[in-house]
Amino acid sequence: MSLTVAEVLVDALERVGVKHIFGLIGDSLNPLADAVRRSKIEWLGVRHEEGAALAAAGQAKLTGRLAVCCGTTGPGSTHLVAGLYEASRDHAPVLAISGDMPRRMHGTDYIQATEPDLLFRDPSLYTETISSPAQAAAVIHQAIAAAYAGRGVAHLTVPQDVFESKAESTVSSIATLKPLPEIVPDEEAIAEAARRIDAARSIVIMCGAGCRGAAGELRAISDRLKAPLIHSVKGQEIMPYDDPRWIGGIGMIGTRASYNAVMQCELFMMLGTDYPYSEFLPQKTTVIQVDERARVLGRRAPTALGIVGSVRPALRLLLDRVAVKADSRFFDAVNAERRKWNEMLDSQADPARSRDRIHPQAVARAVSDLALRSAVFVLDTGLNTLWSANWLRQSGSQRIIGSFNNAAVGTALGQANGIQALDRSRQVIALCGDGGFNMLMSEFLTAVHHKLPIKVVVYNNASFGLIPLEAEASGLPAYREGIEFPNPDFVAFAGACGARGFRAAQPGELRAAVEQALETDGPALVDCVVVPNEMPNFPHLELEKIGNYAAAKIKESILSFAGR
Repeated sequence: MSLTVAEVLVDALERVGVKHIFGLIGDSLNPLADAVRRSKIEWLGVRHEEGAALAAAGQAKLTGRLAVCCGTTGPGSTHLVAGLYEASRDHAPVLAISGDMPRRMHGTDYIQATEPDLLFRDPSLYTETISSPAQAAAVIHQAIAAAYAGRGVAHLTVPQDVFESKAESTVSSIATLKPLPEIVPDEEAIAEAARRIDAARSIVIMCGAGCRGAAGELRAISDRLKAPLIHSVKGQEIMPYDDPRWIGGIGMIGTRASYNAVMQCELFMMLGTDYPYSEFLPQKTTVIQVDERARVLGRRAPTALGIVGSVRPALRLLLDRVAVKADSRFFDAVNAERRKWNEMLDSQADPARSRDRIHPQAVARAVSDLALRSAVFVLDTGLNTLWSANWLRQSGSQRIIGSFNNAAVGTALGQANGIQALDRSRQVIALCGDGGFNMLMSEFLTAVHHKLPIKVVVYNNASFGLIPLEAEASGLPAYREGIEFPNPDFVAFAGACGARGFRAAQPGELRAAVEQALETDGPALVDCVVVPNEMPNFPHLELEKIGNYAAAKIKESILSFAGR
């Protein structure tokens, strides 16, 4: 019996291992929904299509495997776009499906008419309309192949009458649709890298997401070269916080020890990272960069040697070539500075630091201390990202997901839902600012509806906390009327959704509230009322910015006095 285009699509998704489709059903998607209903794929209806795209992005980021979202004609599909930038910017394979009006309505300015292939062109590696049942199988294969090959978004538009039509064939060559294999680097490039490494007296290695799966090799190369390991935020999860080789992050989510080590070393190795903030990277040091993506080599710092390849095979080849270094003075000095920095972080995270106020650092540390060693942390964007990433103490077996390249506020909750759907027994914790949680708080209802036991921790400071810092860094006073807002009762909201809510407004309430939430059988939320004007640590701050902060504070004081 021949299959419809909708059935051919669902069959292909099933065969490549897709477990869920996230979306909202509308008229043009009815044929697809009917095919899903008769498959092994679970349909997870969301409250907003952006939540569907975020859920798919979260899944794809965690696993590296294809995830799927969809939206119906017009606005149902346009709502997907913001969430798809998560997958696009963080290089995660996602297939987005747009329903569309029947072909006979095209070109007549019909209700909800859009041009999806134009709209989705920026976030997508591939976007195509299936305008004929005869092309369906080939285009579906091409879309999935593009998502995997480019590690990003592929988008298909399917008019309702095409979905319902009989296809001429099913999707073939399913075995070719899979994540990319590791790339073994060129031997000559490895030999040149080994020569430069042997000649250097002090080396720092920066580890990005491309180092995932290479923790053993990283330890071995660090020990052999007496080289401290620093990391991007995407690479933080790779090794335990307390590993003596793992010195910390760089930039505002980082340590002074890392920054000073980078600026003082003779050789800097960037492994599997395209860290964008060049001001925190060396400009005169010899740089070696290893990455699977040739296009990223050398674009962040002046690079002496760029090697196209995966990190794990590159390190294995280097370990066979580089000599053991005996002088550990540089490594020891960096570690000593790291210990001092950690002592400061510990003191800032102590709940007893204030008698009647909760500092946001204490929230992150309480969550970190109580989370399971297999937990997934999903970080939202904003000042809360600094608190979470700087004060979490990852186990090495936990995962840390966030909007790391897109840096979009309000993305954690949707991503957490997608991740939780993969394994409802795994602990998934979304760490959100109140502004970000407010943006898509309806997706908490999605969690309750589908029995996704996510735990949401909200830093409640009644404002978009990062915006004042950004303004003050340029010497401008913060526009308080535009960034501060009243919040709803988050505990009451959780209860109204059918979940549990807990509140901590005093230091003595914090640990118990987090503990109760994590032990709840089902979705839960913790409203943490935190100090609104807490300043983050700056591992490195230029004199110009110090002057800008001072000038901005003076202007804010004058405006406050003047009542404006």
